[in-house]
Amino acid sequence: MENEGSNIFLLILFGSLLTLLMAGFIVTMVLIHRSRQIKNKQKLESLKAEFEKTILNVEKEIQEETLNHVGRELHDNIGQLLSLTKLTLNNSKPEKIQEGKQLVNQVIKEVRNLSKSLNLDWVATVDLDVYIQKELGKLERLEFCKVEYERTGEPIAYENSKKLVLIRVIQECLNNAIKHAKPEIIKIKLDYYHDFLEVSISDDGIGFDTNLESAGSGMNNLKSRMKTIGGTIEIHSELKKGTQIKLLLPNSNA
Repeated sequence: MENEGSNIFLLILFGSLLTLLMAGFIVTMVLIHRSRQIKNKQKLESLKAEFEKTILNVEKEIQEETLNHVGRELHDNIGQLLSLTKLTLNNSKPEKIQEGKQLVNQVIKEVRNLSKSLNLDWVATVDLDVYIQKELGKLERLEFCKVEYERTGEPIAYENSKKLVLIRVIQECLNNAIKHAKPEIIKIKLDYYHDFLEVSISDDGIGFDTNLESAGSGMNNLKSRMKTIGGTIEIHSELKKGTQIKLLLPNSNA
């Protein structure tokens, strides 16, 4: 009887310990899960804040460019037309008055065109394919270097904020090539796949050392921008062997 009582006691003790261990395990797993949830939430909030900051910076850059454009147009174009109009209207000859009226109409037309350029909603109407071809076309007309463009697949419709950042990254890559690479040719290729877009930008310029601090800061800025829209950037460059840049942006609708 004593042995049976001892066995029962041991079974109860073992069961209690096992229950405590199971309860401890469950509590630990719950705590770990909650900790991960908190970390993921913090990471998501951090990424969201970085994204909003990037969008604001991009919009600020566009606003600054727009203001510079407005200043140039007011000074070099509209201001000149108004000065010419004033001189023309100061002349009392009938033909000069008629010429002055034509100049006034031209000023009104130029002001209307300028007001249209102030609308930052242009991103919604931008076709990425057409935009890149226009940017490359400018280089070709200036005889800066040769250009090549290629596109495969059906275009993906991205929301305006993502498209805006992507445009600015592409523009920055082109600007870097123009300022530093001294290329004979710049190539851009857009490959639209079902679930992502791949943008390849390459040149045959002087290249650069990707380990240099100055180059690193520029690359980090581009990487940060792509990260905020869920994309990535790969940069490969060697001295005297040119630069190859690959932008990858997932299709959130896929």
